Amino acid sequence: MSLPDCRSIGKQSTPIFHLNSPIVQLNIGGHAYCTSLSTLRKCPNSKLADMFTGQPKLQTDAEGRFFIDRDGTHFKGVLEFLRNQQLPTEHVQEVYQEALFYDIKPLVKQLEETPQLFGEMVARQQFLARVPNYRENLEVIIRIARAEAIASRASSIIVCILRTEEDVSRYTDAINSLDTDKESVVSFGPWKAPPTVGDLLDCIKMDIEAKGYKISLQPHNEKGFRFRSYDFFYRLIFTWW
Repeated sequence: MSLPDCRSIGKQSTPIFHLNSPIVQLNIGGHAYCTSLSTLRKCPNSKLADMFTGQPKLQTDAEGRFFIDRDGTHFKGVLEFLRNQQLPTEHVQEVYQEALFYDIKPLVKQLEETPQLFGEMVARQQFLARVPNYRENLEVIIRIARAEAIASRASSIIVCILRTEEDVSRYTDAINSLDTDKESVVSFGPWKAPPTVGDLLDCIKMDIEAKGYKISLQPHNEKGFRFRSYDFFYRLIFTWW
């Protein structure tokens, strides 16, 4: 249930719950929830339990509901876990973010064991942690692409993937043969983990698209290139419109 009006939040009104009342009504970013005080305190060391322990720490809306200034769309998943230990079957990532925010450690731990998060956190993120400067390089790619977007339909960024130390030893000759601005080439690697160059490229594309950008990826080839350019160089194309 969504609340039509969040005005008057913070005005002095009589809260619907008192510390001795078993029922609590909430307004979380415009979403209304009704639950018990014991449910909210189910995990005593959590941020959520602390909100409802001792003197009230939250403002109230015009109806006296306790207000949490956060999107409440997926709070239902948190409540279902606190009520009956039920894990969500959909929107798992979103409920996980809520569990982190409210510091509900049992829910965080159990969600991290689900197939939806296990592969992401244990496999993909552990691999990316072994790729030097991965997150920083993504930000550099986006910054260059945005700088090249002026009066253009697309931006084209060259990335260099160095899978092994042997690739690194060939890098200088390879990049010197490029007929492009060498300072704008963004390099990744090397790394010591099983995933391939293709796996890393999938991650780059996935993570940039997750930020809302529309991109495509293709091998970068130049006529007369001394090395097979698809061994190292790829072109990321950002389409703006």
